[in-house]
Amino acid sequence: MLDQRLVRENPSLISRELGRRGLHVDLQSLQLIAQQQKDLEAQRSKLQSEGNQIGKEVGSQIKNGLDPKSTEIKALRERGNEIKKKVNLLEEQEKEVSSTLKQQLLNLPNLPSPKCPEGKNEKDNQVRRNWGNPRIGNDLKQHWEIADQIGLFDTEKSVKIAQSRFVTLLNQGARLERALINFMLDLHTAKGYKEVLPPVLVNTASLTGSGQLPKFAEESFKCADDDLWLTPTAEVPVTSLHRDEIIPIEKLPVRYVAYSPCFRREAGSYGRDTRGLIRLHQFNKVELYWFVHPDTSEAAHEQITADAESVLQSLELPYRVLELCAGDLGFSASRTYDLEVWLPGANAFREISSCSICGDFQARRSSIRTKDGKSTRLLHTLNGSGLAVGRTMAALLENGQQPDGTVLLPKVLEPYFGANHLHPE
Repeated sequence: MLDQRLVRENPSLISRELGRRGLHVDLQSLQLIAQQQKDLEAQRSKLQSEGNQIGKEVGSQIKNGLDPKSTEIKALRERGNEIKKKVNLLEEQEKEVSSTLKQQLLNLPNLPSPKCPEGKNEKDNQVRRNWGNPRIGNDLKQHWEIADQIGLFDTEKSVKIAQSRFVTLLNQGARLERALINFMLDLHTAKGYKEVLPPVLVNTASLTGSGQLPKFAEESFKCADDDLWLTPTAEVPVTSLHRDEIIPIEKLPVRYVAYSPCFRREAGSYGRDTRGLIRLHQFNKVELYWFVHPDTSEAAHEQITADAESVLQSLELPYRVLELCAGDLGFSASRTYDLEVWLPGANAFREISSCSICGDFQARRSSIRTKDGKSTRLLHTLNGSGLAVGRTMAALLENGQQPDGTVLLPKVLEPYFGANHLHPE
């Protein structure tokens, strides 16, 4: 959430920075609401101070011998009661204005980092580096064709069980998914990440705190009779691990790695990636998440990205790193590196991880702070997929496919999978 002080005192900055995202927002009404809230708060504070003075005056007069039923004491108490009524009225007005302001602010995305490249959409994203040698060939199959030959998953039965855009992994497919999850968790915990297995169902406060609500309500699956939603990413529950908390500065950075099933409606994406493992309503992901001191967040962004890259490098999967332009940033992000893995069957790079620095945007929404000397400061948060498991499987199938129908697996997976290849059954 954006800082109310900025809205009130520097709306031109917010308008300019949101304009970099391609959003043109009239902040005049929002500024007026923010100023109204400040004015109401000042009036209430002044009256409360006056009321406290009257209370002290009454006590002092009585202590000095004045009759509690005297005219002077009666007048002071009447004045005190009038002030209480005014304070109660102001509190109600302040509460209403504050709620209106918060709801409007919750719908505004984060401001881009000054280092974020200019641009309108994904065409303006910038390639920062490449790793590995992409495999190229005319007879290379796409991952769902390979999976069908080997019998790794079944989409038709998944439609019978649920609906389209779900997949049931079978035999070697199920075992490979499990192997990938365990491999990723082990890789990251060896780097010092603390493993957490959070709830799959999350409440509205958790989704709001991470920036998913109210903006992405239509993208999420909600339980009919409870204030619970299926989590779209482990970023949501992990953010809320420390909601409304002060993390001691000596414990920073706090780094988590979390496996979770993820659920998304993918609203507006129909017609795209309708086959295979790229765009599903349910998928598995291993998420990296950092809580850091604001002074160290830029260095942390480079490190969390490197940690996500290490998975691809260990799996010997060629990829490239893109820096997203301001117009292509996610809602909560101020700066983002996307990792795109090479899919030789599709002859294209596809996103497999998005590593973002969110600044104090999520921390303000979730009230996550640290004690810096005598002052309390909002933390910075970062997140990144480490990795999306289904897309990793797709990349392994396409990059490891062999003419005889088998799929060679990277050496690091052999202890987890129990073999160095997949074979038709």
